[in-house]
Amino acid sequence: MKREYTAAIQKHGRWYIGWVEEVPGVNTQGRTLAEVRRNLKEALQLILEENRKISLENSSRKVRREPISVVA
Repeated sequence: MKREYTAAIQKHGRWYIGWVEEVPGVNTQGRTLAEVRRNLKEALQLILEENRKISLENSSRKVRREPISVVA
């Protein structure tokens, strides 16, 4: 399933810093725009995988999981 997020990127001296607006904790830096974009994708994937893992581990009862869609 493909989902879209908003990457915010700002030049800070000789570096770029970036974060994903919709997911707290997804932030990175890089020397180039391409590097910060790659880093953001990797960080987002890791955060989402870890959040999913934590959710599954903390489910003591049967939990119904289903897709949910929103348009912002």
